[in-house]
Amino acid sequence: MPGALFQIGRSGADAARASLEVTSQNIANASNPDYARRTLSSRELVGISASGNGVLNGVRIEGITRFDSAIVQQQARQSASELARADTELAALRDTELALEQSSLFEGLVEFEAVLTQLEGNPLEPALRTNALETGRQLASTFQFANSTLATARGQVQASTAISLDDANLQAAELARITQTLANARDGTAGQAALLDARDAARRALSQEVGIETEFDSRGAVTVRLADASGAAGPLLVDGLTSSDITSTTAPDGTVSFAVGGAAVTPASGALAGQAAALEAQADYQIELDAIAAEIIALSNAAQASGADADGNPGQPFFTGTGAADIELALTSGTQLATAPAGSPAGSTNTTNLASFVASIGGDDGPIARTDTLLLGLSSRISAQEVTRTGLAAIAENAQATLLTETGVDLDTEAANLIRLQQAFEANSRVMQVATEIFDTLLGLR
Repeated sequence: MPGALFQIGRSGADAARASLEVTSQNIANASNPDYARRTLSSRELVGISASGNGVLNGVRIEGITRFDSAIVQQQARQSASELARADTELAALRDTELALEQSSLFEGLVEFEAVLTQLEGNPLEPALRTNALETGRQLASTFQFANSTLATARGQVQASTAISLDDANLQAAELARITQTLANARDGTAGQAALLDARDAARRALSQEVGIETEFDSRGAVTVRLADASGAAGPLLVDGLTSSDITSTTAPDGTVSFAVGGAAVTPASGALAGQAAALEAQADYQIELDAIAAEIIALSNAAQASGADADGNPGQPFFTGTGAADIELALTSGTQLATAPAGSPAGSTNTTNLASFVASIGGDDGPIARTDTLLLGLSSRISAQEVTRTGLAAIAENAQATLLTETGVDLDTEAANLIRLQQAFEANSRVMQVATEIFDTLLGLR
């Protein structure tokens, strides 16, 4: 009897001590988002007496149980991945807007129109002609600056894409390594629980870069496919112990495409999806910027071709170039501005040709209106993206809160467990002390 009592007390004390260690670990990791709460599983240890009856022999530790919820984790991961896409795209669009606004292109076009309008009032005034010429030179520089700032914004997105791609491939390789280690981990051990935490942390980090779909086997090994925006099954990124790299190809217009193992894929979410969408938008804005520059070149040169300058000579091209990157002022003197209709004599004050030029610049479908539409469209897109981002942030926050409820650490609960387990440890120590006293009493009998 004393021996059985001692075994009961010792096994109970061992279980209480192990539970205290697990509870302490929970408290220490309460603020760790990649940590899942643990508990110690145990059961009664029952022996068989000589008479065939069950006899309580103490407590047997079964192992560590890690709280997990695949569905809740998936929801939290997907919502965070969608938020990462929105955040990335929004940041790139804001940089694009800043780049175009810093160039003051709209203001430059308005100033060009205003100076030409002023010249209409006194077409032979040398100072006004010189001012118009210099304003045209400044407008060409403005287009070049807008092209440069837009290229810089695009380069930043491309650099961020390369970083996100490297991180995604790194996390995929880490998942494969963890899966290999998990295959050798014993069930219910602290080591296995730590590996599962690391697996989920790698999945979370990977989903921040690219949307994924995951499956698990009975040992916790993970299979990962990229979530394709088309809705079709994406290519395998992690298959058990092996991982494949995501590769990218940059097109001449700056847009980027992705593939895994040669299979093309369009990421549905994550930073890579946001960066790809931003680069497509920037390519569209670049096309429109070049189109506006080409229109200014065409309108200016057409006006010059249909007019005569101050000396009665046929007008020469105003600008050279084909777009925002290479537009340059071609005229060298204010006297070369063809303000009068073709065939007019030297010193003509007829500004019919100049008036038509000014009207074409400020028309409803002219360069000024197109630039205004470009900037307003970009601003509207940013506003819509901000609304989308706010909604996704609320969804992601709610999903994360639900995940923490399922797998996170409640400090109040753990503090109560500490008191309870400490009392259990002391109680079992007292049982062992009683067993010892009984032995001493028995040995002291005469």
